[in-house]
Amino acid sequence: MSGSLLAVRDAAVDFHIAEGLWRRPSVLRAVDGVSFDLDRGETLGVVGESGCGKSTLARAILGLVPLARGSVALEGRAVAYGERNQWWRREIQVIFQDPLASLNPRMTVGQIVAEPLETLMPELSLPEMRRRVSGIMERVGLSAGHVNRYPHEFSGGQCQRIGIARALVSRPRIVLCDEPVSALDVSIQAQIVNLLTDLQQEMGLALVFIAHDLAVVRHISHRVMVMYLGRVAELADADDLYRHPKHPYTRALMAAVPVPDPGYRPQGEQILSGDVPSPLAPPSGCSFRTRCPIATDRCRTDRPDLRAAGDALVACHYAENPPKAGHESSRDG
Repeated sequence: MSGSLLAVRDAAVDFHIAEGLWRRPSVLRAVDGVSFDLDRGETLGVVGESGCGKSTLARAILGLVPLARGSVALEGRAVAYGERNQWWRREIQVIFQDPLASLNPRMTVGQIVAEPLETLMPELSLPEMRRRVSGIMERVGLSAGHVNRYPHEFSGGQCQRIGIARALVSRPRIVLCDEPVSALDVSIQAQIVNLLTDLQQEMGLALVFIAHDLAVVRHISHRVMVMYLGRVAELADADDLYRHPKHPYTRALMAAVPVPDPGYRPQGEQILSGDVPSPLAPPSGCSFRTRCPIATDRCRTDRPDLRAAGDALVACHYAENPPKAGHESSRDG
């Protein structure tokens, strides 16, 4: 995407797992060669099962875990996470999954929301900090009079609003939303998603929205990136992806979405079976082949690259021409 705000290229994150006193540590590749662009005012939805690397990718962009390879650039300027002047901290903020656990119980709400200003914008006067805190509190649906209360005095939805206020008080351009509604009731989820959409339009925010709920992702996202075992399986415009998913994993995720009639299933759709393989010992070739209904021997030996298939990018040999029934399966081994 030309002139993108955030550019992630070939990002990889490794964790070294100690297996015993006399054994060499194993390498767990949690993120494996992820690339994408994020434009100004855009929302990129990131979906996939637990353990597919979504949250690790967000932490890598924030610099909370190191990149084994790859790069992150903000408006064309490379982000060097080891440098002393971490200038990007004002530009990229995060909203966490657990609203209460992400707030310091020993700090008042006013102190929590003001903390980014004290750290990132110490040049502001105390009255200006107070004005900003009061303004963002009211904008997210909380009273400015709540500043002296503590997190345990608020509901889960209110705590998430506090988390949103803390993320936005420094006026960043990018917000990483790490499953921000998964711990909330359905009615509260809708309120938070609508709030984020309104704030995005008002402030020109770019969002990376990580979630399991495909309905929520569809509602808020302009584009959707589907991840599996640390790699991108499919990347497409939200409407196109939901209407015409091309990767077998994407289609299986769509088929697993609850519908009012539990006996209804569109013809040709198959329920996703089995578990995500261990990233310590991923399958050869295509990482999804052990669960894929159309896998062939080619999938066992040849790992598909992310390539154009229509208007989407898909990592599948058969994104456009799936094999016919009766092919030789390569789901085992």
